Amino acid sequence: MVSTTGKTAGTMSMKTRDYDKEYKKYGKSSKAKKYRAELNKYNRKKGTYGNGDGLDAAHEGGRIRRFVKAAVNRANNRPKTRGSK
Repeated sequence: MVSTTGKTAGTMSMKTRDYDKEYKKYGKSSKAKKYRAELNKYNRKKGTYGNGDGLDAAHEGGRIRRFVKAAVNRANNRPKTRGSK
C-alpha cells in the first residue's frame, strides 16, 4: 500500500517507549514521593481520599488550598507549552 506521501506503509520505524524507564524517572524521586504523601495525607484528613468523588487537593501559591476536579487539577500541572522540556 502506498500512502499520499509516496512512502510504503510499514517502512517507517517506530521507536518503542520504555515505560519502565519513564516510571523510574517520573515518580520515584524523593521530591515526588514527598509531594504525593503530602497530598494523600491532606485528602485523608478531609475525608475525600478514595471515596470516588473525583476531587483532588490542589496547590495554590505553594500551599494546599482547595479541592478541584481531578481532570482540571492534573491539566494545570502539565507544561503550558506542549513539546517543551
